[in-house]
Amino acid sequence: MNDNITRQFKKGILEIVILKLLSKKEMYGYELVSELNTQARSFSIKEGTLYPILYRLEDEALMETHWKHPANRGQPKKYYSVTGKGKKVMTEAYAQWKAITEDIIRIMED
Repeated sequence: MNDNITRQFKKGILEIVILKLLSKKEMYGYELVSELNTQARSFSIKEGTLYPILYRLEDEALMETHWKHPANRGQPKKYYSVTGKGKKVMTEAYAQWKAITEDIIRIMED
């Protein structure tokens, strides 16, 4: 498939997927990348792609962050979690994405 088409697909859906994963449990960045790459069979994501999305979601108050310090003196990690507003936006965006997907399938299979 054309790389540009793939990039556009990912760009449109990653925010919804990230919000969904974070609605299940809070995660730090690398953990989130690993989870996305494990669950998404059709694409992979790198940290350089993830962090701008996380910053944007935080700026829009769709998620929040806090630092956790490990008990074994390791490096502190910044954890991300979804806000109530983020859950609402995720649900609405998913419904819209689902309707668009159904339309595309209907058109392509006609």
